[in-house]
Amino acid sequence: MRKPIMAGNWKMFKTEAEAVDFAKKIKPLVADVHDRIIIICPPYPVLSKMCDELCNSNIALGAENLFWEDEGAFTGEVSGPMLKAVGCTYVIIGHSERRQYFGETDETVNKRIKAALKHNLYPIVCVGEKLEERENGSTFNVVETQIKGAFKDISVEQWDNIVIAYEPVWAIGTGKTATPEQAQEVHAFIRKLLPEEVAEGTRILYGGSVKPANVKELMAQPDIDGGLVGGASLKVDSFVELVKY
Repeated sequence: MRKPIMAGNWKMFKTEAEAVDFAKKIKPLVADVHDRIIIICPPYPVLSKMCDELCNSNIALGAENLFWEDEGAFTGEVSGPMLKAVGCTYVIIGHSERRQYFGETDETVNKRIKAALKHNLYPIVCVGEKLEERENGSTFNVVETQIKGAFKDISVEQWDNIVIAYEPVWAIGTGKTATPEQAQEVHAFIRKLLPEEVAEGTRILYGGSVKPANVKELMAQPDIDGGLVGGASLKVDSFVELVKY
């Protein structure tokens, strides 16, 4: 049985004070949740303080990206050892916004996954198609290419620590959401692409405008194992609703 995951991707929101206030408020509201994994992925500057706030709770800490080298002259980048040192256990890799604005490719996603695994971080690896790709019928081709590129040379043993997030780019921050049936279709397709030995055990999250209004329908689908949540994770009440769907 795959334990569901509800992960909040805060993107470029919340100052340190706002993040700490959020953590203080949400901890008692989800303290009784033990049948699913709760993750918050805030911006880099607040990771250390969030670690202090969450260390004795049932909420895990994640980062929004990492670089593939451990150290070096890479201005603006953050390494796996740095993330481990501030208490991260998860890291988002290959988010569509990283691909769109910062030149992320399947090759660099692959490098980042290997770096995360090297330092015992659980990568949450994002794949998904743009609106024009959905409309021209190339969704499956796009997703298959991304999966094969991202997980090149990843061993069967390493898959125990990998999470995938399907995020239809056309449904991120637009208010549009793939229907539960559309999402399930792609999730099932992704599962069939995975190594046979690990396919049934790998968690595949949905990451396209997950909200309290649609979470139950999405989570009722057999191949949807949780959510990678953007806007709805920024408010305590709505994120609690998602966690307790």
